[in-house]
Amino acid sequence: MKDIDIVIIGGGPAGLAASIAAKDEGIENILILEREAQLGGILNQCIHNGFGLHTFKEELTGPEYASRFIDKVNDHKIPYLLNTTVLEITKDKIITAVNEDGIIELRAKAIILAMGCRERPRGAINIPGSRCAGILTAGAAQKFVNIEGYMPGKEVVILGSGDIGLIMARRMTFEGANVKAVVELLPYSSGLKRNVVQCLDDYNIPLKLSHTIINIKGKDRLEGVVISKVDENKQPIKGTEELISCDTLLLSVGLVPENELSKNAEVNLSPVTGGAIVNESLETNIEGVFACGNVLHVHDLVDNVSLESSNAGRCAASYVKDDKRSGEYIKVSGAQGVRYTVPSLINSSKVNNSTTIRFRVGEVFKENYVSLYFDHTRVMLVKKKILSPGEMEEIKVTKVLLNKYSNCKEITIKIEKE
Repeated sequence: MKDIDIVIIGGGPAGLAASIAAKDEGIENILILEREAQLGGILNQCIHNGFGLHTFKEELTGPEYASRFIDKVNDHKIPYLLNTTVLEITKDKIITAVNEDGIIELRAKAIILAMGCRERPRGAINIPGSRCAGILTAGAAQKFVNIEGYMPGKEVVILGSGDIGLIMARRMTFEGANVKAVVELLPYSSGLKRNVVQCLDDYNIPLKLSHTIINIKGKDRLEGVVISKVDENKQPIKGTEELISCDTLLLSVGLVPENELSKNAEVNLSPVTGGAIVNESLETNIEGVFACGNVLHVHDLVDNVSLESSNAGRCAASYVKDDKRSGEYIKVSGAQGVRYTVPSLINSSKVNNSTTIRFRVGEVFKENYVSLYFDHTRVMLVKKKILSPGEMEEIKVTKVLLNKYSNCKEITIKIEKE
């Protein structure tokens, strides 16, 4: 068994940023474990631009963004193992992995979970109809088109208006397909506003809000889908059915953090996000195990993944240098329109100048206020023109504020009209 100071599971944008930050903090004994044949994660198949505006102040494609971090990893001489699948993590921070050389066992002082997320499949939404060819997730279609060079079909309907679905609507159009509609169950798009404009509006692709697919037609190959309007309870409205002929259905119905390894290590997971419950240092309930990126919660921008993961790398480095947890924690939660917050716990003794709480709302709010409560006292009020589930929001909590309310037991973020 080999001893490593920090083992990072996942060589995507989160793992890369975390490793660089840890190395910059003086930790030399670092190892990245990546199951794919190359570093970069999902960015390698995201050939569209729009990445890096915050991090590098320029527009990059996914592979270009990844290469910036891969170059830094190589410059920092951070070792990594490719084609290496982690089989198990224990709460004692013992890692078992396998690759072509056989079984690997590692004992880590700290572990950073950076495994990313996966798409929800068709089975998760129980669409009735036959299991014919031509139905696949938007991410799988993206890999076929951008990496393998295959077109899944020519007449396309997309279920779900998440960012991957919106981007693939444009991508399939570029490749000559006829994207007939993007169908969304909710009364608003779940993707970024800019993607709705740039991927749908600019190409006259219809976005059917408050609609869903109620049947699939076809035996060997998809022949069409039946869509219907839904009511306020998301139930199909009789008499609104419409048949759209198509040979391909792409599913963009949400992402799920990859936390099977975390469960085996007895990491506490959020029932809302499916990711780990972490403190202000992005540390889980298992001391010395940190989580960042899409394995923690699904982000809308890769720039935010890099920022958050760099923080995880620094905190893991601090832990290795013997900065262990101590003191009381303040619970952090959302209410009145706020679905979840990251972190879920804050140790005020670990906060230097300020700490950032990120949160996501559960519906669209216009001309409302974001309120911050320390126990039952409102300490901050910020007016927002619009709040959307497609975009993460954040609020900074200063050390001064934490000291002022040193007896606080719970911090709550709410959406209020006044």
